[in-house]
Amino acid sequence: MHSTVEKDKKTSYPKTMIDKITITRPDDWHLHLRDGDMLKGIMPETTRHFGRAIIMPNLIPPVITSNEARMYRDRILAARPVGSTFNPLMTLYLTDKTDPNDVSSAFADGLINAVKYYPAGATTNSESGVTNINNVMPVLEKMAEIGLTLCIHGEVTDPEIDIFDREAVFIDKVLNPLRLNLPELKTTSEHITTKDGVDYVKSQSKNHAASITTHHMMINRNHLLVGGIKPHYYCLPVVKREEHRLAIRDAATSGDSRFFLGTDSAPHLDPNKETGCGCAGCFTATNTMPLLAHVFDEDNKLKNLEKFTSFNGPKHYDLEPNQDTITLVKSDTASSFPEKIQTNDGPVTVFDPGHKVYWKVRDS
Repeated sequence: MHSTVEKDKKTSYPKTMIDKITITRPDDWHLHLRDGDMLKGIMPETTRHFGRAIIMPNLIPPVITSNEARMYRDRILAARPVGSTFNPLMTLYLTDKTDPNDVSSAFADGLINAVKYYPAGATTNSESGVTNINNVMPVLEKMAEIGLTLCIHGEVTDPEIDIFDREAVFIDKVLNPLRLNLPELKTTSEHITTKDGVDYVKSQSKNHAASITTHHMMINRNHLLVGGIKPHYYCLPVVKREEHRLAIRDAATSGDSRFFLGTDSAPHLDPNKETGCGCAGCFTATNTMPLLAHVFDEDNKLKNLEKFTSFNGPKHYDLEPNQDTITLVKSDTASSFPEKIQTNDGPVTVFDPGHKVYWKVRDS
């Protein structure tokens, strides 16, 4: 199904004349749902607009085995709002001790759609991650054999490497050697944040793509740091210079099938963000689609929104697009979004773009 757009008959709308667009229901190819009361509290924020999502396995303890993934999937399905058909696409957390046979069996059973590679210590709850990629080569070789995708948090964790350079160094030191050594392995560079990441994806002719978040398209490191530290803009990979923001934004809006949406929406309780050593993550599930419509509209690329949110991801993961649609509409009155989502664990702050947005998802 292709998107349809309607032109505005008024003249007061910001930027373009398009005020309505209907697209195939989007998917989120990188999502944190957490567990327990947090899962129950934030689940509706994703199921409202998205048909599927790749679910991150970095719980405490992490989802390492097929049995743990099955149990976690059951908890997610039980937390869906009444009537929801949202489909969680499960992943396994790759460790130095992951069993290749367990991975292969989980994929054959249709339980998992990917395996997640965290360099140990790279981000939230990544302490159990891979210490050296050579330790997991038997798993990666098995994945290449069976056609299972490796989702990669692409940053080195060497303390001597500047945090703003860790993505570029990872490409050079880890990702490119891996792909040269095992070109048949399908890989996803998740939440790329640099021009280096964009250029690398464009240099690859097959088996490699990248997800891009909503917030990395909208903010740079000035938004995080100028005028005081903004804890709800702190994420990993950390936001970069403006030139990098523009590079990933251009990639996302280009229509290139190697780039697709992965929000990395990551809920943390406010006290855990607003503290002396705050957690990394931006919670964008609630308003991602209006924010993306704003970005694509602002760049005069609304015709490519459906490719980025609804087509490119399924193509990379060998799935069919969703069958239903959502409609976004633009008004001459700014949209409003909740400041916080209240869960039984406590409040979670919704990402604030810092400016007015005129798009919203029309209620069914």
